[in-house]
Amino acid sequence: MSDNIHQHRPNIFHKISSWLLHHFQSLVFSLGKIYRSPSSTLMTIAVIGITLTLPSGFYLLLKNIQSISGDLRSSTQITLYLDMDLNTANAQKFNSELKNRPDIASTIFISRKQALKDFKNTSGFGKSLDHLESNPLPHAIIVQPPAGTDTLILKTLLSKLESLPQVDIAKLDTEWLEKLFTIIEIAKRTVIIISLLFSFAVLLIIGNTIRLDIQSRYQEIIVTKLIGATNAFIRRPFLYSGVWYGLFGGLLSWLIVELSLIALSGPISTLNLLYQSQYHLITFSFIDFIIIISASTLLGLAGSWLAVARHLNDIEPT
Repeated sequence: MSDNIHQHRPNIFHKISSWLLHHFQSLVFSLGKIYRSPSSTLMTIAVIGITLTLPSGFYLLLKNIQSISGDLRSSTQITLYLDMDLNTANAQKFNSELKNRPDIASTIFISRKQALKDFKNTSGFGKSLDHLESNPLPHAIIVQPPAGTDTLILKTLLSKLESLPQVDIAKLDTEWLEKLFTIIEIAKRTVIIISLLFSFAVLLIIGNTIRLDIQSRYQEIIVTKLIGATNAFIRRPFLYSGVWYGLFGGLLSWLIVELSLIALSGPISTLNLLYQSQYHLITFSFIDFIIIISASTLLGLAGSWLAVARHLNDIEPT
């Protein structure tokens, strides 16, 4: 019995090693085959890469927009216009009380005198304002809520501050932010829809390429089946061809988007200088790169599998 076990184990190992060897041979053979047809291969990879560039580019654009909107959310402020009868000492005392509140991160006090001076510098009516008999501007306090404060909490804080006797008007301009985040949510779903549509297009491209490859090797497949080859044996090189197409198409898509970012870096730097900002374009992370390559490779495998399953079974020796 022990001899049977020892004989059975080498058979299993031999089968596994043969199976792995044929997969490796199919992998190398499929790569060599697409290498020997450079014009058609490059055309197919270019079509796949350009097709995948649109969803990946939209994804990266959405990622940059979300980065900007995150900064905008964290910079949301409440502006308090104090009562005109409140003198400077009491206004500064009120500002100190606000700083000690747990629901307020920081405050900036702007006196009536400073507000008028800033308005003269920015409005372009400096000489005209010199003829005013009195300062029409109130003391103001810019309140900075804690970072990441929810919109509902911000509105609650606004109501509390507006009800204080020292405050005449409290202003929180969040309506445009809410519109922005709604647009971002629409953009997210649009990217998902576009990704699904273009993924289906990649399936069709690879499926059609593999179908043409099967037709061109019709006689070879007939002969292979006549000598006893199984469908699984014949299928493997075609499946690996789809994997190579998907892999190279994904790499090309990633490269196109990265080169586009490099082309945009110059104008972005100029814009930063004009607006004195420090914004930098976000590129693909390593995880994003892995996801793009994995998704494109799986699409290549799926497209080739569908084509082989559809057309290989129709080829039978007569």
